[in-house]
Amino acid sequence: MKRILSILTALTLSVSIAGSALGQDKKPAAFGSLETMSAQTAKTKLAAWLKDVCKADDATLAKLNTIWKDEQRSALDRMADSLALGDPVAAKLMADARDPSAPAPIVVAEVFKNEKRPAFIRANLALVYARALINRRVYEEALDTLRLFNAGDVVEPASYLFNRAVCEHALQRKPEATKTIVRLLEEGSAISPERYKTVATLMLLDMHTWKDKDLGDIARKMDNIERRLDIARGGPETQRQQREVLNRLDELIKKLENANKNKKGKGDGDGPPMPGGDPNGDQCPDGQKPGPGSPGDPNGMPPPSSPAQDSKLPSGQSNGNVDQAKFKKLVSEWGRMPPAEQRRAMQELTQSMNPRHREAIENYFKNLGKK
Repeated sequence: MKRILSILTALTLSVSIAGSALGQDKKPAAFGSLETMSAQTAKTKLAAWLKDVCKADDATLAKLNTIWKDEQRSALDRMADSLALGDPVAAKLMADARDPSAPAPIVVAEVFKNEKRPAFIRANLALVYARALINRRVYEEALDTLRLFNAGDVVEPASYLFNRAVCEHALQRKPEATKTIVRLLEEGSAISPERYKTVATLMLLDMHTWKDKDLGDIARKMDNIERRLDIARGGPETQRQQREVLNRLDELIKKLENANKNKKGKGDGDGPPMPGGDPNGDQCPDGQKPGPGSPGDPNGMPPPSSPAQDSKLPSGQSNGNVDQAKFKKLVSEWGRMPPAEQRRAMQELTQSMNPRHREAIENYFKNLGKK
């Protein structure tokens, strides 16, 4: 009972937060009511479609009846099997989307744009197809496909809204995801499974904590880059996102460096005289240590005339490049590695980097460990 009350409280809070974010606190719903299509209506529409495509023979219709008699399966799963009966193109499209070894699509399939096909068939095929892509984390094409249709076009409007929200959340499209989730939790509340509402609430509360250009934002972008590399998308868009992450890391590092300089500057001007200085309080110019033989230098050695620069390693210049294969493997195994092995792997990965890039990579793995 406590768990149910907690979920209901979170749902109420999340809808309130989202409504406030969208300026909809006291406005009526902007969409019509959502209803799940009955099994009989769906089967009738499918039978008419099979007749139109000349597949309404006795054997095919018998298979259709068998599919829709199984009430233990969701309407969407039964719809997928029904579409495969009358359309070999749809059957192949769904098989490719479900095959983890098949290359991820890079464009929306033309079959979804072909208005010669019934909108009811295209919309439900799009939802089945998008759900399969989402299971492989191919969010871009899944979302582009879903955008061609509306929740009211499919047998399960709640499934449409939930899968669309998953894509928008994963791609960090906060306004769109918030709008979709609010609709799912408000208009689709009566027809949505509890698991949809619970996960949607968690996504909504997660987005409420997002801030632009902080470490959390950088971590989310790095997760997205890792996902794109996993589905073999290392092209210009992934490289653009990598440059964006590096630029933001540089901005954070410069901000920290400037803060440290300001802090040190205030400390030098306001603090007490350094030990070993002139008894009258005079300090050496530019804050340098006293010269040879002075009380401030116990070894009597002069300071180096050219201190080592912090912008490069002694071995020479570094361009900050990372071995992508080694980096990807280290990310996937980091949580299972003992501390000593983590330190050794980190040293090997960053040994050719300058301090700035090395610090950025080390901070990323520290956050990864906390995560």
